Amino acid sequence: MATKGNGGGGRGASAKAAAVRAEQQRKERRRVLVMGGVVVAVLVIIVGGAFFVATSGGSQVDGEDVPAAASSDYGLAVGEEDAPTQVVIYEDFLCPVCGAFEEQTNDDLTQAAADGEVLVEYRPFELLGRIGDYSKRATNAFAVVLEESGPEVAKAFHDELYADQPSESAEEFPDDDWLVEKAVAAGAEEAEVRPGIEDLAMEDWVDSATAEAEAAGVTGTPTVLVDGEPVGGQTIDEVAQNTLDAIGG
Repeated sequence: MATKGNGGGGRGASAKAAAVRAEQQRKERRRVLVMGGVVVAVLVIIVGGAFFVATSGGSQVDGEDVPAAASSDYGLAVGEEDAPTQVVIYEDFLCPVCGAFEEQTNDDLTQAAADGEVLVEYRPFELLGRIGDYSKRATNAFAVVLEESGPEVAKAFHDELYADQPSESAEEFPDDDWLVEKAVAAGAEEAEVRPGIEDLAMEDWVDSATAEAEAAGVTGTPTVLVDGEPVGGQTIDEVAQNTLDAIGG
């Protein structure tokens, strides 16, 4: 809470602190937009392996034993189980590149799933816990909505979270009331989802989803697999387009 009465010196110190914060945020945004090789948007570190799009620690699949589209208990599958193409998307609700990928592909993937052409499995997990608790709380809220309100509402809630995605450099992240409001806007009953959202009732689900992603060698988001193969691209635009091309979009 700001105090008064510090005079010009206080204002000067505040201005200096604000400038430092602004510079840190500028550098952070720049790191998110760095592009090189087959890595897009490296935020913190680059880990060797099969890169295709990296953000928030380096999105990649490390190793060859990647899971098939419908083999996880910790995700939301949209489409027909016998669809000819299977897509897996590992994501973090705070990841800005995930948001960009969703913006460019969501409509086409949703339509392709409705047409029986593709089974899309969304696998949110907690990658960005080091930034704050929003990643875990949002993923917990998604799991609560999936459990209490079903897959159709969960998909709508998933889309709501990305449509109004907070900045990862925000000084304060949305609270549980905001998550409840988004869930209700997606079609959930407040009385059914509020307790689980506020109490982190699905925290074990989140931890298990995160552990499963780590066990699969996923170290960043978005990680996108089409029929078990990672999607390549030097930019998020290329990754999105390559994903759509792979499903005939």
